[in-house]
Amino acid sequence: MYDPDNIFAKILRGEIPCKKVYEDDHVLAFDDVNPQAPVHVLVIPKGAYVSLDDFAAKASDGEIAALFRAAGKIARDLGAAEKGYRILANTGADGGQEVPHFHIHIFAGRPLGRMVARPE
Repeated sequence: MYDPDNIFAKILRGEIPCKKVYEDDHVLAFDDVNPQAPVHVLVIPKGAYVSLDDFAAKASDGEIAALFRAAGKIARDLGAAEKGYRILANTGADGGQEVPHFHIHIFAGRPLGRMVARPE
């Protein structure tokens, strides 16, 4: 169930400021306050979606297209597309999701290493 008091909902309502990178009718993107790479941008839909599952099941085709078009545009605009970047969406507790509002991370600006460590 979607929590309308999560931090991203508050950012969308303007209750908490953010360093905006991109915005359109369906998407807001902003710098992460705790960056894990030189470029670390969060891209969120403006709709109330908890996770990728929820977004894929309930969002309109326009919202889905807008999110991924925005991610590509942001990567290009930040100069990340030339050398490479990573997008990541954490879902649920096992996936490491910390904020219950669907979002994708864009990481760039340095070699990012393996996506997931191999089991020992």
